[in-house]
Amino acid sequence: MSRLKTPQQKKLASLALDRRNVYGENAKASRKLIPRGKQSSQQTLRSAAKRPLLNTEMLADEDVASRAEFDVQSAVIQAKRKSFKKEPDAPLGAVLRAKAEPHVPPWQGGDRLGVHREILDPKKRKIDRS
Repeated sequence: MSRLKTPQQKKLASLALDRRNVYGENAKASRKLIPRGKQSSQQTLRSAAKRPLLNTEMLADEDVASRAEFDVQSAVIQAKRKSFKKEPDAPLGAVLRAKAEPHVPPWQGGDRLGVHREILDPKKRKIDRS
């Protein structure tokens, strides 16, 4: 049985838990673009790992082999830092609040992300379910 008893509690929980896409593209496009982003990031990772090995014909020398291994590891780390990361969806309550606020263009002193700062702040994503 649910711990939320009143309809008001249920509505607040729904606004906090339900999510909406605020990435700025068509919501249906994520179906194709997320897998494509993961694919391109993996391709970049593989090519970054292969690039240092192209110059070494023979890895018979131990120093050359260890240097090539170090180069591969550092290239993979750099590629992982730049890899694709999926953006989380925003809580429905924050999206509705942002839509209710009037839009102020940047040339009139408005902040481009000012409305969505609360949505994008990861510290405010936790909710109290007690």
